Amino acid sequence: MSGLRLASWLTASTLLLCLTPPAWPAGPATPRETREEAVAALRASGSETRRLAAMRLEHLGTMADVPVLLSALHDPDELVRSLAQNAVWAVWGRSGDLRIDALMENGKRQMAEGRLAESIETFTRVIGLAPDFAEGWNKRATASFLAGDLDASAADCEQVLVRNPSHFGALSGYGMIESGRGNVERALAFYEQALDINPNLPGVRAAIGDLRRALDRRARGQI
Repeated sequence: MSGLRLASWLTASTLLLCLTPPAWPAGPATPRETREEAVAALRASGSETRRLAAMRLEHLGTMADVPVLLSALHDPDELVRSLAQNAVWAVWGRSGDLRIDALMENGKRQMAEGRLAESIETFTRVIGLAPDFAEGWNKRATASFLAGDLDASAADCEQVLVRNPSHFGALSGYGMIESGRGNVERALAFYEQALDINPNLPGVRAAIGDLRRALDRRARGQI
């Protein structure tokens, strides 16, 4: 393995959480505004109003609200951005079917416990039941990556992006996969797409810097 490929793989390995939602701390209870009111409030001038709206949409938001939540990822207020990111992950993770949601939780638990083959099997069941549910593919991509099957992970990332082109987690995951394969330019392209959609990914930003420096060293004949 070349020095550049090894550096790319090590960078990619630090970014696995890009494929999964962050564990943001729970905020205070929000006023019981409707979903429509929360969407409107997310565009308000006051940052506290926008924060409460993002928190409310974590629980009430639907896929129709994702565009406004993605816009909020660029909000001038850091907490609004964090809460909007949390809401995006929550909306993406809701299948609308309790049976599928239960399978997803089981698969995530299996993955967290290192039972990767079982988790892949569980997420495969999710995909069979709900092939249009992008998050089922995304979770299987994560499990396959952890299991070291980059080809299977890449194939699932592709399926995520067919269904949800704005999925910054899958784009970041694709970047990790291409880093693992030594395809630094392709990894950079995927990372940059992810960062364009969601600038609140410090690990991705760091990876871009690392890969660019590695490319510069290669251009100067140092690798």
